[in-house]
Amino acid sequence: MIRRILIAAAALAVSACATVPKDHTKLVAAQVKSILVVPVMNKSVDVTAPDYFLSTVPVPLAERGYYVFPVNLVKRLLEDDGLADPGLVHAADTARLAAIFGADAVLYVTIERWEAKWVLVSTSVTVEFSYVLRDGKTGEALWGERQTMNYSSGDGGGGLLGAVINAAVTKASPNYMPLARQANWKALTYPGPGFPSGPHHPEHGRDWSTPAGGSAVAQAPATSNPTPTPTPAPSTGKPATIPASTR
Repeated sequence: MIRRILIAAAALAVSACATVPKDHTKLVAAQVKSILVVPVMNKSVDVTAPDYFLSTVPVPLAERGYYVFPVNLVKRLLEDDGLADPGLVHAADTARLAAIFGADAVLYVTIERWEAKWVLVSTSVTVEFSYVLRDGKTGEALWGERQTMNYSSGDGGGGLLGAVINAAVTKASPNYMPLARQANWKALTYPGPGFPSGPHHPEHGRDWSTPAGGSAVAQAPATSNPTPTPTPAPSTGKPATIPASTR
């Protein structure tokens, strides 16, 4: 009896943790080919966080098959256009930003947390990001996600003294970059919270999702205009007549 209760509880826990599939209808319909990643909004107290994090975003997007505008060049051009502050960029009209570069969509990322805190005799390093992809023509949200990653310093095999030393070193110089890369990878994983593959990915058009309980959200866009195959004339049961000119 106890065993059955434990099995039922485990099954319930697994079902509760199951990821609900996202509806990619709008994203697929937009047929995004290129993505503009604008400067990151920073809500943390670390002023260096945006530049460090921005460098981790393009690679996973490119690996999903999308063209990503060079983030440093984008930042410089926006500064020249009077949008030096990320807050101004995020408040600007999405269609205007996309038109400057000819992008199909604009990705906005906000650093919610980028911190290292003492926890007893260890240091806990935490990063948290929110992502929103908007249509470059309408500004409508096509996709959104939020990710939190964390790690704690260990004792390094040195017991209590080793734990204190490692905590002090981690607090003085926390390594956020692996967490940032892991958060981006997890956010863009597909199937999962991420979005389907882009036009430069071999799975493009073959991995689009279907919402739970619904029909296919979109059809793959045509990649070419194949020549229609002529329909053969119905057979009459008589031999074909040879034109007089060829007799």
